[in-house]
Amino acid sequence: MNPSSETFDQNALAALADKQLRGALRNATSLFGQRRLAAARSLDNWEDLRSQARRIKDEVLLRLDEYLLAFVSKAESRGAEIHWARDAAEANKIICALTVERGAKSIVKSKSMTTEETHLNKALEKAGMQVVETDLGEYIIQLADETPSHIIAPAIHKTKKQIAELFTAELGMPPTDDVGQLTSTARTTLRQFFANSDVGISGVNFGVAETGTIMIVENEGNIRLTTSLPRMHIAVMGIEKIVPRFEDLDVFLKLLPRSGTGQRLTTYQSLITGVKQSPTEEGPEQLHIVLLDNGRSRMLAHPVTRQSLACIRCGACLNACPVYQQIGGHAYGSVYPGPIGAVITPQLMGLKKTAQLPYASSLCGACREVCPVKIDIPRLLLHLRSEVTERSGDHVPKKTVERLAFKVWAQVMRRPKLYELSARVGRLMQRLVVKNKRIGKVGVPPLSGWTNYRDLRPIESQSFREQWRKGLIGNREQ
Repeated sequence: MNPSSETFDQNALAALADKQLRGALRNATSLFGQRRLAAARSLDNWEDLRSQARRIKDEVLLRLDEYLLAFVSKAESRGAEIHWARDAAEANKIICALTVERGAKSIVKSKSMTTEETHLNKALEKAGMQVVETDLGEYIIQLADETPSHIIAPAIHKTKKQIAELFTAELGMPPTDDVGQLTSTARTTLRQFFANSDVGISGVNFGVAETGTIMIVENEGNIRLTTSLPRMHIAVMGIEKIVPRFEDLDVFLKLLPRSGTGQRLTTYQSLITGVKQSPTEEGPEQLHIVLLDNGRSRMLAHPVTRQSLACIRCGACLNACPVYQQIGGHAYGSVYPGPIGAVITPQLMGLKKTAQLPYASSLCGACREVCPVKIDIPRLLLHLRSEVTERSGDHVPKKTVERLAFKVWAQVMRRPKLYELSARVGRLMQRLVVKNKRIGKVGVPPLSGWTNYRDLRPIESQSFREQWRKGLIGNREQ
């Protein structure tokens, strides 16, 4: 059920053959896209906000060490305990140790891509814990024993019928396709876990350096329960989630919900600054914040890849991407799918296992146009493609035929006479494949990879230079 990034090409072909999947994706991504556009138009200064958000992120990434230390100091002064994790294994080890020390048996989790990245659930279950996802989409995925297909809508690939069948099989509810009954059944089941949980675990949308505050946004109320009912709360935060000032949240709270779900504001915004100071206050008695690196420092060091860390996980690029719209998230074989996943995953996991992902794009630029923080994803994809071609440090096989083809092309383009000769040869050879003034399917690779799905225009009978010399074009007075 969980394909690998190494087999992306095969995964994509399998997804393209699934008509039900493509229908569900088309409906959901189209709806999200329409809502995002309408929500963005509700603000007169949308583009200014995008530019401001990018400036804030650039400021943070250039001085991340300073802002992280400021955040830690403020958070600890309010009673939070900070833990640094160099990688996924260390993060899981820290969290498992905290839960074992607490004597925990039951854990409730809110939606968190960062804990998906570290595969935290498996580590906790191995340590003897019962872990329950409380976001409805994540709960559906957990019952189905699958991974999320979308950053903000984990079960975007499933139809109502499939979810109804899953609930009947796993929860024992009578067969129904009524959305209200399905939601009510999930709510009743999950509330029992909230009431009996020992520890709550969440991700973090933003961490404020100025105050030591963590912010988590949601629509279902499950995060509010996860952070307030259990006496111990563990928040897992990527080190790039920092913003400098509390007032900066105003910018991102206008961009994130509009870009993600097309809302003007999410239903719940949980702001947690340390532990509660009295029994009458809401919030946990113990707050642990795990700051995760897991390759982010490596991304930070490179001036091109650094902008990847500006991502606020809204999922807008997925909804706009013509590739994602056809194949969904599972085909990418990684926690982060779509255009941003094709950029982030190779940097987190290395190119050896993810060399196909940077090519999972048409480079149309739609992802760049909808990104609320103006990440130039096409440029990042091209940068990673060049690394796939050039580097061998990660044991990535060099594309010898491709390199040779471009060397030949470069030699031809530098020599006008050779270029003209190659055009004449091409004009003669194309007669074998031209039909109805179009080059259709060519059964010879690598051209077949293009022509199997697209028509090519044939080379004209006379080149521009030839027509110029014959006086067919040029000075109109002649």
